[in-house]
Amino acid sequence: MGKSSKDKRDIYYRKAKEEGWRARSAFKLLQIDEEFGILEGVKRVVDLCAAPGSWSQVLSRKVYLPAKLETSERDSDLPLIVAIDLQPMAPIEGVIQVQGDITSARTAELVIQHFDGCKADLVVCDGAPDVTGLHDMDEFVQSQLILAALTITTNVLREGGNFVAKIFRGKDISLLYSQLKMFFPTVTCAKPKSSRNSSIEAFVVCEGYCPPKDFNPKDLQKLLEKPSSQVDDLDCCSSWLEGANKLYIPFLACGDLSGWDADQSYPLDASVEALAPVQPPIAPPYRTALDLVKHSIKS
Repeated sequence: MGKSSKDKRDIYYRKAKEEGWRARSAFKLLQIDEEFGILEGVKRVVDLCAAPGSWSQVLSRKVYLPAKLETSERDSDLPLIVAIDLQPMAPIEGVIQVQGDITSARTAELVIQHFDGCKADLVVCDGAPDVTGLHDMDEFVQSQLILAALTITTNVLREGGNFVAKIFRGKDISLLYSQLKMFFPTVTCAKPKSSRNSSIEAFVVCEGYCPPKDFNPKDLQKLLEKPSSQVDDLDCCSSWLEGANKLYIPFLACGDLSGWDADQSYPLDASVEALAPVQPPIAPPYRTALDLVKHSIKS
């Protein structure tokens, strides 16, 4: 990919390198925080699907490092940030890494152990599947990922805590909103300025965790683990959420609307220097693929 490609001209792509962020997605969490103040006063945070670590960087700079300056002699008072991903991630100050599966109940137990038996004030998830370009398929897989994130959230989030997750907005999104409203009285769909308008991604900001009476998190775990042969008869369509049953969720644009446009390509002049990635991937899948190709050629 050449230096004059769209990615090189992407203003947030360039700004991320200049400011030391591992990915441009850091600006999305920053802009959500500007609008909702989700990082204010938090002491325990969980970052799901964290690799390569840009959201964990934001949490470290906004939550951990300021507290470290104030409580340098009382490490027990420092905020705790736990980042979870199947892939390994380069270290970040103040962030405890758990290489695990967010669909596993064991992973939730490990998080709570790191919090000394307490629960999190905030759970964030910027995870997304490898998109195929088939919107229906991508939206379905993303919904399954959110179900996994919600499952672990119900295990590790304290009552009154907040949850932020990436979603793909589609025709059946009302069903997802309805499910989230069962657990959070306030649910807002946010579109950060740094998220391209051409992208169907958005973020649900769920505030004030309040599970239904007698709710058992294990019930969600069973739904996640249930074989597909047992769910064939379930109505997974949101067509019934119409008319009087239709659910309306606020949609809010985040960030300086007069600022940089994520869809705009800005010109590069001769003085612009191409910067290397802040943190190259540790174990990228393409490296394994290349090794397999080399091995097959030698054979």
